[in-house]
Amino acid sequence: MSMSNAIQTEQDHVMTKAAKKPNPALMKPLQPSNDLAAVVGSSPLPRTEVVSKVWDYIKAKNLQNPENKREILADEKLQAIFGGKSRVSMFEMNKHLAQHLS
Repeated sequence: MSMSNAIQTEQDHVMTKAAKKPNPALMKPLQPSNDLAAVVGSSPLPRTEVVSKVWDYIKAKNLQNPENKREILADEKLQAIFGGKSRVSMFEMNKHLAQHLS
């Protein structure tokens, strides 16, 4: 493959990514449970906004494990969301959040 073909292929790839539309299911406002509302507020929010607000809460309260930033050290409010667990991975967090959205 010549250099110009490689550049064109990369540009096509970038254009394809930019042309993707957001998943409407992720943008649908969902009602947080009472436990989750204690962290993100009680009004319906899209799933993406819920995750963002939970991360804002985690960072504001300094609840990331300093030795492993992918681990969340849950306080009392987050333990209610995380099924009583005191430590949850960032990947596991989304599974727990989904159970508190309807």
